[in-house]
Amino acid sequence: MMRRTTSRFVGVSAAAVFAPPARVDLQQWCEWTNSKWDKVSEVVGRSFRVPAHNENAYTMAATATLRMIQQYDIDPQRVGFLGLGTESSTDNAAGSVIVRGMVDKGLKAVGKPPLSRNCEVPEFKHACLGGIYALKSAARYATTDGSDRLAIVVSSDIAEYQRGSSGEQTQGAGAVAMLVERHPKLFEIDLMKSGSASSYRGPDFRKPFKRHFLEGYHSAETQPSPASSKIADFPVFSGPYSTVAYQDEVTQAVEAMLTKLHTKPSDYYRQVSALFFHRPYSMMPIQAMSALYARGLARGTSAEHQAEFQELCKKAKVAPADVLKELDLSPDFFEFIERGEIPNVHKATNALAKIVRGDPRFVTLLEQKMSLGSKMMMHFGNLYSAALPCWLTAGFEEAYNRKLDIAGKPMVMIGYGSGDAAEAIPIVPVGGWEAAAAKLGVQAVLDEGVVTLTKEQYEVLHAGKGEPVDLAASLRKNQFIVDRIGMRNEPAFQDIGIEYYKYV
Repeated sequence: MMRRTTSRFVGVSAAAVFAPPARVDLQQWCEWTNSKWDKVSEVVGRSFRVPAHNENAYTMAATATLRMIQQYDIDPQRVGFLGLGTESSTDNAAGSVIVRGMVDKGLKAVGKPPLSRNCEVPEFKHACLGGIYALKSAARYATTDGSDRLAIVVSSDIAEYQRGSSGEQTQGAGAVAMLVERHPKLFEIDLMKSGSASSYRGPDFRKPFKRHFLEGYHSAETQPSPASSKIADFPVFSGPYSTVAYQDEVTQAVEAMLTKLHTKPSDYYRQVSALFFHRPYSMMPIQAMSALYARGLARGTSAEHQAEFQELCKKAKVAPADVLKELDLSPDFFEFIERGEIPNVHKATNALAKIVRGDPRFVTLLEQKMSLGSKMMMHFGNLYSAALPCWLTAGFEEAYNRKLDIAGKPMVMIGYGSGDAAEAIPIVPVGGWEAAAAKLGVQAVLDEGVVTLTKEQYEVLHAGKGEPVDLAASLRKNQFIVDRIGMRNEPAFQDIGIEYYKYV
């Protein structure tokens, strides 16, 4: 595959990660809940983070952004775009301007000027894809009216599920900030070759406001505590249906990208140097990649690919013709839901993909193409919109630590958001990427200032009951927290429910 060592595109020059200090060890969680550790460790990961009562999507986003500005000595006055990708915002009117306010306060505290007064402050929402939509918008800004300025994209989210639900072990919280500019120093983005896909899928994963007022949604955990005023943000989700939707939409986006690249799927998966997916838990990207691999083999024209396809179909006990027939299916999944059915229209492909996951050739592909940063990601949990940016950042840090030669070797980032939509975007590490990667500090986030919660602490923090206590207060340094919530509700002035922030 062709290598490029000098950048012709817009791209990313810097990144920083933040995760709340409070951590749940999943092996301990398995003991608390009588869950199987061997299964959880393989499918989900090793741990996840939980926000304290004084942390939210905005505080995490601001901390990651300020951390990046300091680590890379970025001139705040050159920043003309600050985009926030999140599905965990707590205000339905204001967006990233809230993050901007905190960042300006932090910059003042460390003796730096504020962000440019002429800075755009949009917020992007589409489930877990909001951060990637923000990244695409920032890239477009950097190539057009903001070509002489810098853009910052920060993805920040809280994945919270009700205790006892099938999603509980896939919780998490964190934020990733990225610096976008022309002539990038870490990796370039080729939007001209990116693939997009979207289709309305109904209730696979949603957060309708009205659920808070419906009797069937409420439990002891969803009721706000007078002391903390926490309102649980548990999603409405359908696990098996969401998995089907994820695989189908990602497939459409990736194959749209491959059409633009004029590349056969089976050739591309062997040639690309790294694949980074949206990662709600460890197994889901593997499931998606196995489906893509199976479809790529079915479309392969070489004798080698056809022989492998026939061999694996035989092991899966499916007819090759049935897999080929499913390649062009584009079902309306929501029609199935409206009829009260769960769609299962790719039976042969799914059976083949299951066999693929155990095949040594596919296992080798995973080790070669999807292992960078993977071990670090086992300790973050589900970061929703920040999951893919975090995996990218962890991957580049591992490549730097291992002194890998990745400059000019094409990679791909594949984002997804329930609802559903997906993006597949080619990226290429630029020459000299090591200087930017040396400052990422992802492992430091996992190692420093962490509090491992006990069962009792986790339950109290998760429910938001009792008098709020910041378990990590002594460990906080250069972070933002919610200081207080406004209570004035007068005719001439109101700030009831407005959060006031503090830099510590």
